[in-house]
Amino acid sequence: MKKSILNGVMGGVVAALVSSAAWAEPVDDELVIDGDIKMVVRTKAPEGHPFDEIRSGWQYRTKETRALEVDSFNNPGMLRVEEGEGIWNTADGTEGKSCADCHGDASESMKEVAAHYPKWDAQSNRPINIELMINKCRTERMGAEAYEFDKGGQKSLTAYIKHQALGTPVSIDLTQGDMQSWWEKGKEEYYTRTGQLNLSCSNCHEDNAGNYIRADHLSMGQVNGFPVYRLKQADLVSLHNRFRGCIRDTRAEQPKAFSDELMALEVYVTWRGTGLSVETPAVRN
Repeated sequence: MKKSILNGVMGGVVAALVSSAAWAEPVDDELVIDGDIKMVVRTKAPEGHPFDEIRSGWQYRTKETRALEVDSFNNPGMLRVEEGEGIWNTADGTEGKSCADCHGDASESMKEVAAHYPKWDAQSNRPINIELMINKCRTERMGAEAYEFDKGGQKSLTAYIKHQALGTPVSIDLTQGDMQSWWEKGKEEYYTRTGQLNLSCSNCHEDNAGNYIRADHLSMGQVNGFPVYRLKQADLVSLHNRFRGCIRDTRAEQPKAFSDELMALEVYVTWRGTGLSVETPAVRN
């Protein structure tokens, strides 16, 4: 009885925040970057997805925000990508190696790589994302210290590597190792209500996709553009930073970055965007 009352109260909170009158369809504009790279911003959802069609968060943004992503010269996130290129070519650690020493020209060696992460890592017996793969290379190949979460060159180097896959459709392999069970864990977390506000990811990005919450237009919560440049922070924001921020906003305890909870969520949410182009660095509110 108490639980049903609580759910009713919190449902009222959501109703107060999200006005049914504030519905607005996403735009149908096409995204072509630099007049050359045509992006997939809407596509048929993968089998088992709650939506029939999925859309990039780019289509939910204002005209002015969308315009920033159309031209790389105007995209403020590209400054961090350029910084990442410098890190890629800089030797570090006791081995005196750079990323380029092993992988060469990133535009070739990393061309489609990021579109297929997270992947299964047999050594750690869990999924691994680009940030963790960078740290693995740093500690095992370069003799360098692992980056702390969101510190050092982690965001810039991640953005640089992901940018090489610009335009490539997202596709992760759930048949690798135990990826399917992590997908299932991530799905459970996506639909689990947390915090004092008793909200789940699905309450915003599924139940209310297309509605306005305060001054923000709720998208389907796709992650194909991370790290994204958020105008609010005037900087790149990593995926796990955004996960933690959403959880914080429900007034729940935040899991640590790269924890099992957030890695499972990354697997599931990445899958939800299957077929959308990698947009890194996307520009969002």
